[in-house]
Amino acid sequence: MQILLQLSLIYVIGATAGWISEFFVRRAVHKKWINPGFLVGPNLPLYGTGTVLLYLLCRVDYSFISSAVLRNVFVVSVITCAMTAIEYVTGLIFIKGMHVKLWDYSDRFGNVQGIICPLFTLAWGAAGTAYYFLLHKRLVVAAAWIASHPAFGYFLGVYSGVMLIDVFYSFRIVDKIRKWAKEKNVVVRYEELKENIKTRAAAFKQKHSFILPFKSNRGLKSELDEYAGRGTRRPGNGVDTENPPQNNID
Repeated sequence: MQILLQLSLIYVIGATAGWISEFFVRRAVHKKWINPGFLVGPNLPLYGTGTVLLYLLCRVDYSFISSAVLRNVFVVSVITCAMTAIEYVTGLIFIKGMHVKLWDYSDRFGNVQGIICPLFTLAWGAAGTAYYFLLHKRLVVAAAWIASHPAFGYFLGVYSGVMLIDVFYSFRIVDKIRKWAKEKNVVVRYEELKENIKTRAAAFKQKHSFILPFKSNRGLKSELDEYAGRGTRRPGNGVDTENPPQNNID
C-alpha cells in the first residue's frame, strides 16, 4: 500500500511538472499561451507515467556491472530507450485506436511515423540523465515523507477524483473525433485542431475557453468539417489520410 501511494504521488509530481514545463516552453516557442496535452487540466499522463518508469528503473540494482562508468552509460541508455518506447506506444495507440495524432514530428529528421524522432529521443535521454543523477534520490526521500503523512493522502484522493472526471470528459471528446475521423478515413492532428478552433473563434470575435479548447458555438462536428476543408485545400494544415500513405495530407 505504501509503495502504491508513493508511485501515485510520483505520477502526480511528474504529470503536473510536465504540464507546467510544456506550458511555458510552448509560450516561449509559439509566443502564445496554449493548454498542452490530451487532458484539459494540469496533467500530462505521458510525463506522469514516464516519471514513474524512471523511478522504477532507477531503483533496480545494476551492481552486476562492475565499472561505474559503464553502469551509468547502461542506465542512461535503458532510460532513453524506455522513455522513447512509451512515447511511441502512446502515439501509436491514439493513431490506430482513436484516429488522433496527439503530436506530430513528421517534419523532423529521422522521424518514425511522425511519432518519435532522434531529436526528441535525445531530449528524453537528457531529461532521464538529469533525473538519474540529480533528482532520483531527492524524489525517493520526498515521496516517502509525503506518503507517511495522511493529510497528503486526502490531497491525492481529490487530485485523483478531478483527474478521473477529466479523463472521462477528454475521452468523450476524443471519441467524437474518432467517429468522425473513422467515417472520413483520416487521422486528426489534435493540437492543430485546437489551434484551428481558437483561430476561428478569434476571427468571429467569439469567446474561446483556455480550459475547454474544443468548446465551440458551432459544434465539434462543424469544426472538424471546416478543419478538414482547410487541410484539403492547404496541405500541411489539415488531416492525415490513412490510405494510401503516399497520399497523406501532411
